[in-house]
Amino acid sequence: MITLLATTDEPYSERLVDFMPEIIQSLIDTGIMMVFAMAAAILLGLPLGTLLFLTSDGKPRENKVINNIANTFVNIIRAFPFLLLVVAMLPLIRRFYGRATGDPVAASFPMMLISLALYARFVEQSLLDVPTGVIELAEAMGASTSQLVFKFLYVEARSSLIIGFTTALVSFVSYSTIMGVVGGGGIGDFAIRYGYQRFETDIMYTAIVIIIVLVEIAQWLGLKLARKFDKK
Repeated sequence: MITLLATTDEPYSERLVDFMPEIIQSLIDTGIMMVFAMAAAILLGLPLGTLLFLTSDGKPRENKVINNIANTFVNIIRAFPFLLLVVAMLPLIRRFYGRATGDPVAASFPMMLISLALYARFVEQSLLDVPTGVIELAEAMGASTSQLVFKFLYVEARSSLIIGFTTALVSFVSYSTIMGVVGGGGIGDFAIRYGYQRFETDIMYTAIVIIIVLVEIAQWLGLKLARKFDKK
């Protein structure tokens, strides 16, 4: 039920100070979700995207069965509207974790799933842009699969991989705000509770500005790092 607050003449600056502990806690919750999402992207999305590349047609480890299974998994997750994905996962999260809402760790599970699928596709695209001559050189030198991946593909595509991760990271921030719809915590939940349910629009806009600043910082750092590692 939407709760209407009585009109207050308290200055914005004083109200902002009053809300600051909750804003800080919401940022901590968002940070927890982002850490889990980034970890899933790197530890699971990176190898999954590499698998998609290696097993595709004409590539060094071509395998149609494995490639079709991996592709189907990624396509299903990415095609699922995120809010519906969250709702669909709530019973599973509650069963295995004990609670599904009001906890940034619980909210991290759907974030992890979408992040690994999203970054996997970015990784695949980055590796597809690697010149064929690099792969041919690695094979001519008798490189193993791990050597091909870590000493040739990742080195050649590192700038693109960083840009892809930065793009995915911006999406993770957006997904974390959606978690507020189901009470998942974080800055998005804070904005919804105070901006929508309690009609404190100035506080809501403050939260939105914070989200925008976080996105801009992430984008700036990612592009700066990508330029540093760009071999071209």
